[in-house]
Amino acid sequence: MNDEEYIFLKNKILKLTNFNLDNYKSTQMRRRLDGFISSANMPGVIPYCSILERDQNAVKKLRDFLTINVSEFFRDSTYFETLRNVVLQDMLRDRLRLNIWSAGCSNGAEAYSIAISLDSVSPQVIHRILATDIDEASLTKASSGGPYRIDEIRNVPQELLKKYFINTDEGYRIIEKIRQRVLFKRHDLLQDNFEQGFDLIVCRNVVIYFSNEAKNKLYQKFYGALKDGGVLFVGGTEAILDASDIGFQMLRTCFYRKPISNRSTDRVLISAR
Repeated sequence: MNDEEYIFLKNKILKLTNFNLDNYKSTQMRRRLDGFISSANMPGVIPYCSILERDQNAVKKLRDFLTINVSEFFRDSTYFETLRNVVLQDMLRDRLRLNIWSAGCSNGAEAYSIAISLDSVSPQVIHRILATDIDEASLTKASSGGPYRIDEIRNVPQELLKKYFINTDEGYRIIEKIRQRVLFKRHDLLQDNFEQGFDLIVCRNVVIYFSNEAKNKLYQKFYGALKDGGVLFVGGTEAILDASDIGFQMLRTCFYRKPISNRSTDRVLISAR
């Protein structure tokens, strides 16, 4: 598509879905949309937009495509081991009950992975886990505890699979004990206000297509939503290059800490590597 067609399509998408593509990298998004429109056997942008105006099912398919709902349990398992064995353990030395946000939670696999990790290191305490996403269909699956396909649970060790999942005809479902520990809500990271006072914010593999400006604003808002000493956990390919400019201290790969203010001898909770 040419520049005029892309601008026309962006405006149509904003009108029909409230999805603002100005927050995304234009080259990558244009390439993705070109492929999507071609796969729908559309001759071009204008005919496709005409269909969007009169076909709500086409709008839904487009919205699902744009929200990129791909997730799995314990994705990048090495980082989740660090979360469970180092970050959470260290936090629990100073805090009895943690306030955690899984931002852009998709089908709930990430939020439930956090809940399972907490149950293994702090089984006697009910921590607060808020999980949010922009996509209603993903939230419906997440709040129902599944069902999850084999590929979505491929990183779950057998002992955890037996302990925390039920194998049904539809697929694997989270046990009720863990399902009740996560609160799911709809939330738009780029438009809605943020809650405050989180000990841990997990936002992984969400900002891949965001523009640099949108990412920077988002990380600044995450910084403000964290308690002093709180930690932001991002995806393996989402290093925050200007982390120190925002105020973060890098703890380990993918983990960034908001310093404790007004202390001349700030204790580093986790040694950087």
